[in-house]
Amino acid sequence: MSYIETPANFRFTWYVRLLFWLQRRRYGRELEPARLWGRTPRAFLAMATMYGALDRKSSPIDPDLRALILVRVSQINWCSFCIDINSATCLKRGVSEEKLAALPQFAESALFDEREKAALHYAEAMTDSNRHSDPALIARLRQHFSDDAIIELTALIAYQNMSSKFNAALGVPAQGFCAAA
Repeated sequence: MSYIETPANFRFTWYVRLLFWLQRRRYGRELEPARLWGRTPRAFLAMATMYGALDRKSSPIDPDLRALILVRVSQINWCSFCIDINSATCLKRGVSEEKLAALPQFAESALFDEREKAALHYAEAMTDSNRHSDPALIARLRQHFSDDAIIELTALIAYQNMSSKFNAALGVPAQGFCAAA
């Protein structure tokens, strides 16, 4: 249970209930962050829409790399729920357990290629408040990504920072999606 619980008699709007139904179909249950976000329905709808826009088949960022980025940002932000669900997504997208376990040390690992390392360094720079992006980091990204892909990568990292910081601040626990996490 998170630090804030939604009362059993709380009445969610119809579209939040629809999103819960979709989650039950996909995950077998409602997600705890959704129950919290659902108390602010417009914000929840905006978050769900943004995630759908960023995690689409036509994204210029490969699905496995998107999932790795989400896990790495979640690790930095200490979000156990996000680490859990995004690690499960990594495995579903073909990332090996060995690579997932090596993610915190990606910079020294031969399991990650230069494209992945560039994106993950960028994710770390955006996530750590004591660091920031700089021209050298963007130049490194440009070796592997178009400008449009860099913008999308930036949006994905920003989204996950908001999501994982929200969940971590409210103490949302892992829901057991990934034993490897």
